[in-house]
Amino acid sequence: MQGEIITIGNELTSGRTADLNSWYAAGRLTASGLSVIRITSVGDDAKMAADALKRASASSRFVIVTGGLGSTEDDMTCRIAAEALDRRLCLDHQMLRKIKEYVKAKGIPMSPPLEKMAFMPEGAKMIHPKGAACGFSLVEKDIHFYFLPGVPDEMRYIMDAFVVPELLSLYERPPVTRQRLLKLYGLDEPRIADIFAALKGRTGDVVFGFYPKYPENHITMSLRGPDETAVTAALDKVARDIISLVGPYAFAAGDQEMEEVVGRLLGEKKKTLSVAESCTGGLIGHRLTNVAGSSIYFQGGVVSYSNQSKADILHVNPKTLETHGAVSARTAEEMARGIRDQMKSDLGLAVTGIAGPDGGSEEKPVGTVYIGLCSAGETVSRRYRFWGRRKQVKLNASTMALDWVRRHLNGDPFLPGV
Repeated sequence: MQGEIITIGNELTSGRTADLNSWYAAGRLTASGLSVIRITSVGDDAKMAADALKRASASSRFVIVTGGLGSTEDDMTCRIAAEALDRRLCLDHQMLRKIKEYVKAKGIPMSPPLEKMAFMPEGAKMIHPKGAACGFSLVEKDIHFYFLPGVPDEMRYIMDAFVVPELLSLYERPPVTRQRLLKLYGLDEPRIADIFAALKGRTGDVVFGFYPKYPENHITMSLRGPDETAVTAALDKVARDIISLVGPYAFAAGDQEMEEVVGRLLGEKKKTLSVAESCTGGLIGHRLTNVAGSSIYFQGGVVSYSNQSKADILHVNPKTLETHGAVSARTAEEMARGIRDQMKSDLGLAVTGIAGPDGGSEEKPVGTVYIGLCSAGETVSRRYRFWGRRKQVKLNASTMALDWVRRHLNGDPFLPGV
């Protein structure tokens, strides 16, 4: 049961928009035991899109198409599908009713471009007619075609709720495919390559994938087989082997983000945290508060960008700023103590540095960042050098700071500085 994915839109082929739909669809299909043999992106060109559909129908059992279902002139997927599959374009009364309901609810007039959306290839069947977003499907010579909206959230819902279950129902006994995702922080690619080398001969038929996602590195492990128990056990063993080799560099499995892991640990250990940020500009606080329920453990934060605010709000000694500078170990430590005292939290976290592209010096080049952490027992700091553009430096600094909290709560050593 193999198929392919076609995404349509000038915004994809011009690079204005990332093609998240094919990435998501391929991942869901593969994880469900289905095989994706080709992914094609075409612009809003009727001939090219029709050629892609004809080619897909010659080599695949199912085809997922996203994009081009709207009301504008360049939304012509319905017409292209009708021509490519040699079907008439017909008014679908169920779709027309849905459009009229939408128009009435929005209080806008009906128009020819909106009515155009109700014309679909003959024999097409609406997907999810009661929902806010829908697509359509049709079968041509035992090949199942699914035409989905290009809006990622709408496409993903229909993919998960309708397309994948229907495709799996075509199997008498679908194979079991399972995948694990392991997220690492602090290990570079050569060292990860060494880990794969150390695992050689111990992983059976497990297929690995390595995906850098700045500033993290992600490892996927996939396995397909007839028996779910055996597949799951094999993946669990390989995941344990990898974790035994990487140790605390592995910070999460699955979809969890660093801030979620930190929040869970703070909650489990009944600790509170406050943050003093300079070069990260509130990014750490933003990430922490993206997690639902973070008010239980996150006391608050201060963006102390200027020396004056460091002295006035966080009580950093002016002599420290004058002697050592705002970007220094001493300042990071005093910021961490100051925010902990001000917020009355168990832990005080501080970040100060030079995000660039200007402001660096020979002694403290762009990318120099100091992180400080204050607890009841001690206050520690360390210097790091991060590379890349301003946004990359800020992101890496925020991740390193959160990783400090994670490692502190787990009793693991901090990543070495410079």
